[in-house]
Amino acid sequence: MSVSPVLELFLGDVLRLRRRHPCGGDSWLVDRLGADIGLRCETCRRHVLLERVAVERRFAGFVRRGDAELSAALGPGGS
Repeated sequence: MSVSPVLELFLGDVLRLRRRHPCGGDSWLVDRLGADIGLRCETCRRHVLLERVAVERRFAGFVRRGDAELSAALGPGGS
């Protein structure tokens, strides 16, 4: 059994997922990190929570990367 590496996500990342949102949008802004990932559709601004494994399975690529320093500051041990 091969273990795939964990997808490194930062707050502010914009992702492209394999399936389009019903509004037609295909890019998602990461606005929450943890066991569940908060995503906001860049087209209609709808917010959804997906389990991290679901995001990793549906991930197709990055549109642009967020700020690693901001994510580290807001993460565990950052305050």
